[in-house]
Amino acid sequence: ALHEGHIVSAQELNVLLQPVFTQSSRNLILFLQDTLSIDDFTYLSESYDNKNPFQNEILQSSPSSLVLPAVDCEATRYLLHFLQESGDWKLTNITDLDVSQLQVNISKPNLLVVQLQPLLTGFVKLYMLLFIDNIIGRLTMDLQEKGLHFSVIYTAVRPSRISRRNDVMWKLRRQLMATEEEDSLSYPPLNVTAGNDICILFYARNFSLKANNSVFIDLTNVTFVTQNVDISSSECSDNNTTLSLKYTKPMNGISSLEIRFLMTNKFYGGSARNWSNLDSVEIVQDGEKFAKFNVSVISAPAEYSFHCQLVGTSNLYPARLIPSNNEAKNWDVLISRLQIQGFNIENNQFSYASDCTGFFSPGIWMALVTSIVLLWILAYGIHMIMQLTTNSRFDDPKGPALSVSQTE
Repeated sequence: ALHEGHIVSAQELNVLLQPVFTQSSRNLILFLQDTLSIDDFTYLSESYDNKNPFQNEILQSSPSSLVLPAVDCEATRYLLHFLQESGDWKLTNITDLDVSQLQVNISKPNLLVVQLQPLLTGFVKLYMLLFIDNIIGRLTMDLQEKGLHFSVIYTAVRPSRISRRNDVMWKLRRQLMATEEEDSLSYPPLNVTAGNDICILFYARNFSLKANNSVFIDLTNVTFVTQNVDISSSECSDNNTTLSLKYTKPMNGISSLEIRFLMTNKFYGGSARNWSNLDSVEIVQDGEKFAKFNVSVISAPAEYSFHCQLVGTSNLYPARLIPSNNEAKNWDVLISRLQIQGFNIENNQFSYASDCTGFFSPGIWMALVTSIVLLWILAYGIHMIMQLTTNSRFDDPKGPALSVSQTE
């Protein structure tokens, strides 16, 4: 079956994967990338002699294979959760890519999750993809040598390229939740009430964690869709606000998990106004392991909400969570399209959003620098033209020859 030009929904994906769940040997290997799109293969093939850089022999020699060029990001995001709910899988996270010591119980289904390295941007992505292709080939060959029959899924948490919609390309403005009407929300924000009023609003398109570089925890669904989260420990006041999110058994091996967002409302004399700041983020695992992150560039006027496209522990994100103790180094945090407000909420909805993206993007700076250079060249040319002088004396053909001394 061909699936080009069609975006596979979550329900369709479940139907397509049913043969994997109904076969006799239910061993599944899930290679999970952070970002990936079909365009990565087609675009990079032009730099690889028009050949597909992903040339794994397992895909070519397998009895059956399925390629889905476009899958709904919501379906792939909950794929791991769906696999765990669809059967009594024994979950094993492979981190060191060495299966020599791997113990597989063939009496029950096994789900092996391999977290692959993130793909870099630019031409380096080609070499990264070749490296990942080599990892998948080596790992699957080792499992074949162990006599294990398995199925393989290679996918990503979110797409690396998103096509812009034609109806909004001409609107060059900030796409914020408070003002954007074209992009409707798939779920409402999480709210914390104090009495009859809402004192905290929290929204994220993707809210996920990774523990010890191996265990991936997606909290988006339980936080915003089913709202299977305990927020009773959250606190609200005029100066300090704490958003507490408590989860029970979010993943095998973790009995409880609490995430706290600590916000303050302070007056700053330089701007003569109050500002809302997200000072720190804390993660408490099983009531014992405590991780604390300092926060940079997450502040807004107290009357506004704060919005940022990417917030997390990576150095590439506009707003960063910086580990402040050793336990925090074991966690990776990713929050996409974050919007949060802990003070001065009116009409039970987000106020105007202060975005983490500055007004001067790299393109604007390049245009300004280029304009300044061109203006300097124009000013220098006008100055040189103004220095030109005309001759004060002219040669008369009927008279003696005109001689001009070198001093003149």
